[in-house]
Amino acid sequence: MKMTRNYTTILVFMLLFVIINTKSKAQANWSIGARFGPDIAVDATIPLGVKPRLHPSVYITDRFGIGGYFDWMFALSGGPNGLRFYPGVGPEFFFENDFAFHIAGDFGVEYAFDFPLTIGFDWRPGFKVTESFKFKANTWGFTARFRFGEGARLVPAD
Repeated sequence: MKMTRNYTTILVFMLLFVIINTKSKAQANWSIGARFGPDIAVDATIPLGVKPRLHPSVYITDRFGIGGYFDWMFALSGGPNGLRFYPGVGPEFFFENDFAFHIAGDFGVEYAFDFPLTIGFDWRPGFKVTESFKFKANTWGFTARFRFGEGARLVPAD
């Protein structure tokens, strides 16, 4: 029952962002949405320049956690205009029964549609640093984010 209430809250929050930001541009890369995989998260991207961006996530399923990744964005030369690849790295903090600190990678591909929606697939492998130095690799995820604002453009406009 509690998890259903959380999903409803997230969906309402995302719909409010879409309604409030109806004047979004297709190239803007400020975004917020959801990440689905072994852990469900509220996922956002904040441009820091033309290629780098801050990529925070708040994990909300069986464990609560916060991740903050620094991604470098790359477009394919001559490829589809909305397709981008990114490697990244950053810390993760989990508050389960005990506190856990991870250093994680963030490797993904995403596609920005002409309307304010970006979908993607990523993998966030990492090392648990607290207690034991343990590698984790089952951290894949599918993302769907709504873009808003005037973010940095990855591909120059013609």
